[in-house]
Amino acid sequence: MELSEQNVKKQRPVHLDLQTIRFPATAIVSILHRVSGVIMLFAVGILIWLLNLSLASAESFAGVQSLFDNFVMKFIMWGIMTALAYHLFGGLRHLVMDTGRWEELSSGAASAKAVFALTVAFSIIAGIWVW
Repeated sequence: MELSEQNVKKQRPVHLDLQTIRFPATAIVSILHRVSGVIMLFAVGILIWLLNLSLASAESFAGVQSLFDNFVMKFIMWGIMTALAYHLFGGLRHLVMDTGRWEELSSGAASAKAVFALTVAFSIIAGIWVW
């Protein structure tokens, strides 16, 4: 075995315990931005299906309208709106960071916390509106 291979093996962690790793707020915001994008991909399918169903006839419109009286459907709509808000706020944060701003640790962490706070506020407003 070469000397460089021995050095590399010594530097590698023997056991990587993922439960003890603490992600910073900036990493969590970035990961959840991707997750909310995937949620929005499926949400668009649900919303287009509901729109198509509601435009088919007056009876199907009434059927879709009655769907929104169901708790599960209200919860799904609230979840879609919350995911959309998070994705919007996170995306705006990423756009600002692409201009060279908020790249320092303190401003990046503050903008990440602002995304969480704005999303919570919008989620509460959306919940009041839906219910």
